[in-house]
Order: sequence, then structure tokens, then C-alpha cells
Amino acid sequence: MAETVSRDIDLNDGKAADRNRRSVMPLRRLAPYLGRYKGLVVGAIVALVLAAATTLTLPIAVRRMVDHGFTAANSHFINNYFGMLVVLAAVLAFASAARYYFVITLGERVVADLRRDVFSHVTTLSPIFFDRTQSGEIVSRLAADTTQIKSAVGATASTALRNLILGLGAIAMMIVTSPKLSALVIAAIPLVVLPLIAFGRSVRRRSRTAQDMLANATAYAGEQISAVRTLQAFTNETLVTKHFSAAVEHAFHAARASILARSFLTAFAIFMVFSSVVAVLWFGSRDVLNGTISPGTLGQFLLYAVFAAGALGALSEVWGELAQAAGAAERLTELLAEEPAIAAPAHAIAMPAPARGALAFDHVRFSYPARPDAPSLNDISFAAKPGETIAIVGPSGAGKSTVFSLILRYYDPQSGSVTIDGVDLRQADPLDVRGRIAVVPQDVAIFAASVRDNIGFGRPGASDAEIEAAAKAALAHDFILALENGYDTEVGERGVTLSGGQRQRIAIARAILRNAPILLLDEATSALDAESEMLVQKALEHLMEGRTTLVVAHRLATVLKADRILVLDEGRIVEEGTHKSLVRQGGIYARLAKLQFEAGADAFRGAAE
Repeated sequence: MAETVSRDIDLNDGKAADRNRRSVMPLRRLAPYLGRYKGLVVGAIVALVLAAATTLTLPIAVRRMVDHGFTAANSHFINNYFGMLVVLAAVLAFASAARYYFVITLGERVVADLRRDVFSHVTTLSPIFFDRTQSGEIVSRLAADTTQIKSAVGATASTALRNLILGLGAIAMMIVTSPKLSALVIAAIPLVVLPLIAFGRSVRRRSRTAQDMLANATAYAGEQISAVRTLQAFTNETLVTKHFSAAVEHAFHAARASILARSFLTAFAIFMVFSSVVAVLWFGSRDVLNGTISPGTLGQFLLYAVFAAGALGALSEVWGELAQAAGAAERLTELLAEEPAIAAPAHAIAMPAPARGALAFDHVRFSYPARPDAPSLNDISFAAKPGETIAIVGPSGAGKSTVFSLILRYYDPQSGSVTIDGVDLRQADPLDVRGRIAVVPQDVAIFAASVRDNIGFGRPGASDAEIEAAAKAALAHDFILALENGYDTEVGERGVTLSGGQRQRIAIARAILRNAPILLLDEATSALDAESEMLVQKALEHLMEGRTTLVVAHRLATVLKADRILVLDEGRIVEEGTHKSLVRQGGIYARLAKLQFEAGADAFRGAAE
């Protein structure tokens, strides 16, 4: 298992390196988000420039005091300059506060928009994407990566821009103060900047790798926590902890490599910058002794050199943070760049109104993208008339659930066509198609919300009366009222506080509320006891009236009243007919029926004895 984690990390490291070579400035992709808030951007820039300009005036005051103020005759001069320093301090304080407000607000606003857009986009992606991507990794990008971007757009970018303005301004004033000494300082700048750029690329690559490793660990943790009951039932706490620890350890080593690179980069930059300042100071002191420049001028130049050195040193630190944010931005923009495999065509055909619910498969062949050489459906053809009930049965892996996936247009067939009311689903908007379908899946999705919200998920905006009517039709009303807060009871993550039968009936109520012309029932009564199954079956029979219904079932007792039964085996329809006619044929259906009904009778007799 640890070897698997290591192999995943190696693959991610290679992918990260490739992505870094392809993209140099991922943070530029945030420009459209910044462009939405020009007022905040302008305010931040004005505050930054004002703070930097105020800071740059301080050395001038120091020079004038040193050269002209330290005599009894000029005491009044010193008082004025100290008074001006207080004013400058007030301006600097105001500009710094404004800078903080604008940049932090901008960071929060941009990240909120980015999170919303990424989440909204992810919800539109096709199941093909989720077949190959862990949900925990997506959540990690939405949480950890956006937090890094918030820091970059806010404090880090502000610090970088402030130091850039301050550094350039200090260099300009150095040139004005002493061109000779400035030439020495400027000559040393490439020795600082070039390694900064080179090491910055390394930091960004290592940061991206660390983020990928952390996403892997987060995805694994999310998967195990969501299945904690199964984990504990099989007493695998030690196993999964060991696996998670290995993933976290790999993430730590990747992060440490990034930190080491940043530390070396910072140390090198600071040493080179301040060594250059010392060298310049040594040359300047000789000019003062020779009378070429005044002591105040040397002091002014020295302060500007310190400002420039400090700015470049700070840039070396924030460069690493910006590199981390660039990796995070790259990961998020990868999600935004992901195109849905199933999308509405440019000129989608509108679904006919009113909906009739006619459904047809015409020579459909389909293989899942992850298993292209293993056909799930092989030349399937059948038609369901409006209001007809068709049951689909067969051994596990025969392709029953795949039929539902194609009807819902989660995937498109490789050949043949699936039509609803005569419209090929590939020519229609998936949202219009799914709007005509209600589903009761075998694995019911119950959200960490109230019972009312879970049922109302079937048709947002439905009234409380409509929700309660749907619950009554699904025979869920009585048990809901028995809950602590009735319809307002919070059911916990995945409906953990409800029994399997209760979750199933909430799903049935959700489908009833949707009131769609096509109904898909995937083992809709599988989690119910015998009494509840009988009652819910009656509710479903009422629901199915006037609707085209497809029922996937392993328990044949649920399909006896179907108008037709399709028997699938290895992706083909091998038998078709009613229960009685299929039993007389003596084929696969007859064998399944014999096994189930005789086993049930034997169990009943055994219980009676």
C-alpha cells in the first residue's frame, strides 16, 4: 500500500514538472477576477504608492537635519523637521491602514468568487471526470488551494508590490543622491535577481508537488472517514492509519523540500544584498573623508540603500509564497479548464412539449471510458411507450444500471441512439433531458440537512404542503412526524440517523415530488422490510400511473406486474416478455425466478417449522 502511495507521488511529481514547464505565470489567470473589482484594486495601488512615497521622503529629512540642523542657530529648523516627521508618520499610518483594508478585502472577494466558480463548474462536469478524480482532491483544491490564493492576492501580493515600489523608488533616489555609489549598487543587483528567479522556479515546482501530495492525503482521509463504519467493522483502523501516515509523510517531505529551497533562496538574497550595502558604505566613507560628499548625503544614500536592500530581501521571501500560490492557482484553473464530456450542443434541439415520456434505444453499443475494450451494452434495442412499465433484470454486471446512465445522459453511446419523445439525447441539452426524469437509486443520497430539505431537493421551490403530500404518498409521513423535530429534523451526513428503509422512502418521496414523465427505479424497495415493501410498492404503483417507468431489480417479486420484462446478459437483451411467458421459456429468467422463489419458499417453511 505504501508502495502505491509512493508510485502516485512519483507520477504527480512528473506531472507537476510538466505543468511547470508549460505555464510560467499561473497567477495571471486571476486577472479576470481582479478586473471585477477595479475600485478595490485602484484603492490598494493608491494606498501602496502613498505609503511608499511617504517612506521615501524620510531619508531626505535625515540628510537636511544632519547637514544643517545640529547647530544652536538652526534649532528652529530642527523643530520644523521633527514636526513634519510626525505628519509623515500620520500619513504613513493612514496609507498602511487603507492598504490593509483594500488588499485583504480584495483577497477575500476574489477567493469567494473563485470558490463559487470552481464549485459551480465542477457540478457541471460529466461522470467521466469523477470516474478518474477523487472527490477529496477536489475538496482540497477548494479549501487549501484557495486559502493560499487568498493570502497571495491579499497580504503577499500587497507586500510584494509595496516592496517593489519601495525598492524601485529607493534605487531611483539613490541615483539622484549619488550616481557613483548607485552604479556600485546596481551592478550587484543581477547577482541577487538572477538567482532569485532561478530558485523561484524550483520553489514553485516543489510547492506544486507538496500541494499534490497533500491533496492525495486529504482525498484518502475523506474516503475513509465517509466509510468509518465499514472501516471499524473490519477492524482496519491500523491499516488505514498506516496508509494515511505514509501519504502525510510524503506530503511532509515534499513540503520540507520546498521550505529548504525557499530558506536557501532567502539566505542567499539577504546576504548578497546587505554585503553590497556594506561595500557601498565603505566606498562612501572614503568620499566623505575626501570631501566629495557630505555626511548627510551619505546618510541619505545609506538609508535608501537599506530600503532597497530590505525591499529586495522581502521580495525574496514573498517570492516563495507567490510561487506556492501560483501552484495553487494552476491546480484550480485546471479544474476550471476541464470541459464536460457531456455538454449541450451549440444548437440544441428543444424537447417536445408537452412531454409524453416515450423512450427508445436503437442498436446502442457502449463501453465505459475506463474499460474501452469491455462492452457494457452490445447492440441494445427496445422502446417504451408513454405510460408503459418495463423491468430490466439479469445477473450482476449484465448492464442494467448502464441503461439508466445512458437515459440520464451521464454518458453517450459509442454507436446507436437513445431518444426521448423522438429526440436523440446527443442533440438535446442534458439539463432538459434530466428535467423529465425522476430517479430512485439503490444507493440513496441523503444530505446533511433536514428531512424537508432532502425531500424538497426533488423540486426546489416546492411548498411545504407539496413536500408533505409527497411524503404521504411514499408512506414516509408517519415516521417523519415521529422524529424529534418532524420535517425539520436534521438527519446527519448521508442520513446516518435514519434506517435504510427510511432513507429509501425519503428518496421515493423526492421522486414523487419531482413529478416527471419518466421514472427510473433502481432497486427502489431493496432496503425495505416485507411490510414496508408491500406498502411502498402500492405507493409506487400509484406513482407509476401515466408515467413511463423503468425498473431495475434483482428481486423479481418487484417486477411481476411490469408490462414487459427485458432480460440482459453480458450487455445483450437475451429474453423479452411478461413474467409468465418468460417462465414458460425456461431460459435465464426462469432460472433466476426458480432460484429466488424456491429459496423464499424454503426459508418461509423453515421459519414456520
